[in-house]
Amino acid sequence: MAEFPEWSKQGGAGVRFEWGLAGARALGPEVAAMVVVDVLSFTTSVSVAVDAGTRVLPYPWRDGNAGEFAAAHDARVAVGRKAVTAEHPWSLSPAALRRAPVPDRLVLPSPNGSAISAAVSGIPVIAACLRNAAAVADWIAEQGWGTEQHPLAVIAAGEHWPGQQVLRPAVEDWLGAGAVISALARHQTGPLAPEARAAEAGYDGIGDIPALIRDSASSRELAAIGFADDVAIALELESSKSVPVLTGGAFADALSRT
Repeated sequence: MAEFPEWSKQGGAGVRFEWGLAGARALGPEVAAMVVVDVLSFTTSVSVAVDAGTRVLPYPWRDGNAGEFAAAHDARVAVGRKAVTAEHPWSLSPAALRRAPVPDRLVLPSPNGSAISAAVSGIPVIAACLRNAAAVADWIAEQGWGTEQHPLAVIAAGEHWPGQQVLRPAVEDWLGAGAVISALARHQTGPLAPEARAAEAGYDGIGDIPALIRDSASSRELAAIGFADDVAIALELESSKSVPVLTGGAFADALSRT
């Protein structure tokens, strides 16, 4: 794995912010815990599934072995949004997950948030979105993370440009990260890195978050292929009290274990 220079690690900050898998790899060794934000749709789907009692196993997107991985872990496997059938009703679509039977365990591949979550090791990983940002921040503050002594990384997953392995920063993930950081700041955690302060200010400074996201590129993409309901679920602001934490290879609600 590539070594990252010191200037990239946002040293001294209690709450740090970066983008994508490279950002997670840069900050992961420097922090006590990591929050992954992929609003459209991995972490929103995780919140919906965990709310229903499902344990969610993250997995990289379409490497060809998701089915074998699911079988080895006694789990169902999610398919692509357009590949849903009566026999395979689970997908990355949060709307589809609400309609489907509730499995005990579900492998949920995605090219962004799931791939990032699966790649991080050695520290707790929390799945956050606009549905549970405040609950996540409250729980993190209770753990004592987000301080200079126990720093926290918030990673906006972003998207990829079609047909390219190039990160496209996605406004919904920036705002989802900003929602978590804003809620953490109310707990008076440690100093925010400049990158985290910018995300916080962006979230706090926009009056109508749902309207802005509904008109964003990612939302237009989903609406164009018939999945506007996924956007609507992602915009159920602070509707979930679940805190999905990756434990034993699966996201489960931290609050249900306390």
